[in-house]
Amino acid sequence: MSGSSRGWFAKIVKDKFNMEMNIIAPNVAGGGDTLYQTRSANGNLGDLILINADKNRLKDMVTAGLVLDMTDYMGDCANLQQYKKAIEDASAVAGEENPGMWAVPSEVSNEPATEPCEAVAPTNAPSVRWDIYGQIGYPEMNTLEDLLDVLKQMQDAAGTSESGKKAYALSLFKDWDGDMMQNAAALTALYGYEANQGFALMNSGTNEIQSIIDDDGAYVRALRFLFQANQMGLVDPESTTQNFDMLNAKYRAGAVLYSFWPWLGSGYYNTVERMAEGKGFQTATIGDMKCLSYGSFTLGKMENAVMVGSQAKDPQRIVDFIDWLYSPEGVEMSCAQSGTNCGPEGLTWEMKDGEPVLTDFGVEALVKMADGLQVPEEWGTGTWKEGISALNY
Repeated sequence: MSGSSRGWFAKIVKDKFNMEMNIIAPNVAGGGDTLYQTRSANGNLGDLILINADKNRLKDMVTAGLVLDMTDYMGDCANLQQYKKAIEDASAVAGEENPGMWAVPSEVSNEPATEPCEAVAPTNAPSVRWDIYGQIGYPEMNTLEDLLDVLKQMQDAAGTSESGKKAYALSLFKDWDGDMMQNAAALTALYGYEANQGFALMNSGTNEIQSIIDDDGAYVRALRFLFQANQMGLVDPESTTQNFDMLNAKYRAGAVLYSFWPWLGSGYYNTVERMAEGKGFQTATIGDMKCLSYGSFTLGKMENAVMVGSQAKDPQRIVDFIDWLYSPEGVEMSCAQSGTNCGPEGLTWEMKDGEPVLTDFGVEALVKMADGLQVPEEWGTGTWKEGISALNY
């Protein structure tokens, strides 16, 4: 998304902080580092900055005077104070003599690192349209390469999507590409490899480190898989130009048959009505897979962090907003762009007998994922989906 944020989340932010968010997103501004380079040259990255802090990025921004030291503004920020050690460690990579508080890492947790971060479904696992997988007889898959023939059979069986367009086994996007192609890296996670290590992969189970150009390595195996899939006509031809939002619409329409992560396909396709018809995404098994499971991040993730721009006119208000994002209410309001957030108490849920219970509106929004669901006027304007936080943080 790019432009002025509107809807129920924007109204909450306006009511609480008298803030309006004008979002400038890299995926609609040339992709990659185009937006960062352009705004850096102008000396202004914006008031609220969501960007990676690793790979010398934070050091470069601090050196260039693009971000603000939040130390003097965090005194009353009880939520951020919980994660002071994580913020200090993240900020230390700026390399300043006086360390400061330059960046707040994402996905920080008070749970121990030995505990998985997943609550129910795995983060990394092969996920397929289970109803179509059933139509072709649930063929066994022993290796990643076996998945290709299965996807070919599924694509032939599926034919067209619910919108009448051809359904493809695989559909890709480039928004998250960095040192490597993220969609290929997602396939390496099926074998235990963590891909956010620059030009290397690390296996969390064996501690093995691979170069991404190792001919017999997991990343090259993933690239060969995608090449072969394209040769077989299994890759959506719009993959080279579309962004994540365009991909989401295709999942909603049933135009994609494989999901790189279980949350993606099921989150956008598995409505109550479809599940009642026996349709939906579910995790499949590949014989040789050893899926990566992340531990809880006691120091957060540097791959995505939040900062305050040095040109912000009211930095205290921005820091207070960040503190709210790390509060229970802030997490409920904005925890996932895929729509799995809880939403506001009183709109989507309410407390009954000491337990949270979905309202009728909440069932329509979060369970049935109804398209075009209008938000009551007192909660903002537009539809539920239009109002979901576009921060993706």
